[in-house]
Amino acid sequence: MTLRRKSREFALQMLFEWDMTRRKPSLVEQHFWKQARAADSTRKFANQLFEGAVSAADASDKTVEKLSENWKLERLAAVDRSILRLAIYELRFGTAPVKVVIDEALELAKKFSSADSPAFLNGILDAASKSVEEPRPAKK
Repeated sequence: MTLRRKSREFALQMLFEWDMTRRKPSLVEQHFWKQARAADSTRKFANQLFEGAVSAADASDKTVEKLSENWKLERLAAVDRSILRLAIYELRFGTAPVKVVIDEALELAKKFSSADSPAFLNGILDAASKSVEEPRPAKK
């Protein structure tokens, strides 16, 4: 498993906790890193993704509501909401190429969500990739 994929898993877990508790992101991070171990670079990227996804959550949620016909955000499984928030943040801010962002999100869904989630999330993220502002070039 790549360090970036592991960072995304950690970011997803923190987003899930944040979604459930709505605690300050710094408290979520503090609590999470007491229990999880990671290399400094993995931790740094996970925190960047988590903090970015939280700060962009309202905009990401509006995008999801617009693109998911007949679905209210509250009806989505919490893990799927978190995956979408993370992936849409990455699409908007160019942390990786679009195809990589979507593939990584689908891998997270396969690991942490239901069997039906990858197909649903793929549809939303494909549409989101076409509707979000032009992302900045991916960071190396």
